[in-house]
Amino acid sequence: MMLDRRRLLAAGLVAAATGRVSSASAGDAADYEAGLDSVFAETQPVALAGGVVTREGLVWSGVRGVRRIGGTDPATLNDRWHLGSNTKAMTAALYGRLVDQGRADWDAPLGDLFPGVRIDPAWDGTTIRDFMHHRAGVKDADVLGMVFFMTARGDPRSLPQQRQAVVERMLGAAPTGTKGAFEYANANYMLVGAAIERITGQSWEQVIQAELFAPLGLTSGGFGAPKTDTAGGANVWGHRGEGAARVAVDPADPGADNPPALGPAGTAHMSLDDYAKWLRLFLTDGGGWLKPETAAQLATPGAGEGMPYALGWIAPPQVPWAGGPVLTHDGSNTFWYATAVVAPARGVAFIGLSNQGAGQAATTALMRKLVGRLNA
Repeated sequence: MMLDRRRLLAAGLVAAATGRVSSASAGDAADYEAGLDSVFAETQPVALAGGVVTREGLVWSGVRGVRRIGGTDPATLNDRWHLGSNTKAMTAALYGRLVDQGRADWDAPLGDLFPGVRIDPAWDGTTIRDFMHHRAGVKDADVLGMVFFMTARGDPRSLPQQRQAVVERMLGAAPTGTKGAFEYANANYMLVGAAIERITGQSWEQVIQAELFAPLGLTSGGFGAPKTDTAGGANVWGHRGEGAARVAVDPADPGADNPPALGPAGTAHMSLDDYAKWLRLFLTDGGGWLKPETAAQLATPGAGEGMPYALGWIAPPQVPWAGGPVLTHDGSNTFWYATAVVAPARGVAFIGLSNQGAGQAATTALMRKLVGRLNA
């Protein structure tokens, strides 16, 4: 279902604005505010935050709504938001950072990445990029399934050990999907996270904090359902359900997020301001944190038919309003919803964040409003 949403989002943005292509600018903040007001009134999420990013950084941000349904405590720009599967682009970039440091290789054989692991011969020739492109033949239903989601939270092993067990189960048998064909699977990015752990000797959480959050100044970055805002106070809560049936989910509840072992595929959270700093990398050829050629690698779709999926991004190659390729992705753990759209040629990116799993309508509508402003 999430894959269908992503496909619809990418297609919708391709057609969202096909007028003249002008240079990206900060635009009129009043127009952005009015767009946010309009979308919030129309879609009525619990809370909705939006942002516009240029090569210079975050030029506008706004938020509407409340932290919990039925409450009066307003959502603010200090709140942290769960990013769901938009974490995948971070995991791919983290691997790219290790490549830039000479510690990793895009074409490393699986046997080198996972020494001592029994690997079925059917995986011969498969590279880590195939997993990042979702073209390795992995099926979540076969690798993870309900057993993983029912037992992982109570697993006493360390997170690297849990991810290693998933890798062993995955690679110990032939792929159950078709190699080379696109099939979205969270297990692909669990494997990438496990490779990062093997290379560094640290957990994915430790590495992303040291190599991504710290150097980029993403001080609000963390994992799981966020419990406090950037000032240490109350924060927005995620919500399950739709309409009148929406229920706030206490972030202290173990079920408020996916199992932590899924981290490299989708458990990061941060403030809108910090997420803007992250997206700016893709407007500035890596922003000095990555080599330009590595940033380009992250934005290049895998070969083959189907979804043009790059490394953690859906990447349609030619979108009229963008003057070239677009990078886009949605993320949701079913309690939160995040949408990002990046147009490198235009030097602009857009953010939509909601604290409800059914927030896709709101974030997509906000993207249309913000994109439309470029061609006004």
